[in-house]
Amino acid sequence: IIAVLLLADELFKHIMLLIGGHWMIDYLPLHLCSINIFVCTAHAFRPTTAKSEFLYAVCLPAALMALLFPSWTSLPFGNFMHIHSFTVHILLLLYPLLLLSGGYRPVPRHLKKVMISLLILCPPIYLLNKLTDSNFMFLNNPGNGNPLSLFEAFFGNPGYLIGMPILLVLIWFLLYLPFYLMARGKKKAVSTVR
Repeated sequence: IIAVLLLADELFKHIMLLIGGHWMIDYLPLHLCSINIFVCTAHAFRPTTAKSEFLYAVCLPAALMALLFPSWTSLPFGNFMHIHSFTVHILLLLYPLLLLSGGYRPVPRHLKKVMISLLILCPPIYLLNKLTDSNFMFLNNPGNGNPLSLFEAFFGNPGYLIGMPILLVLIWFLLYLPFYLMARGKKKAVSTVR
């Protein structure tokens, strides 16, 4: 249901933008959260460990960061893009949280696949950003009011990009630490019983 709602939300956005004559290349679904819409949909119809890990490691923190540091609040509250931005990010946050509540447990060694996926995605999107003056995945500029803008203040542009791997390592450390500690506690309990 969430995957279908995400697709419907994204489709509604494109239809409204086209009807209103406001659609432009910046609205292609190449932002990290838009990509996660399709990962959620692919997972809903054919779940795999790699997709689950991507949703936990990328979708969950990306949606949470978008909700904590929204870039769309300059729009009027009743504007459909304002509403779409909140609803799509809430649904994107909800999907991996429901995976966790359904029993999925992230595995740190699977992060290699997630990193490879991101490394494959970034170069073509970076190039497209340069060719079209877009900002998919914040690879052209950091945006305003989010943690990447702090890195821009110190390192400039494109120097702020150094903040992406730093933030990823910090976020992944916080996301995976509880599961590492739980797994370690279980191993200790098993060895104590023996």
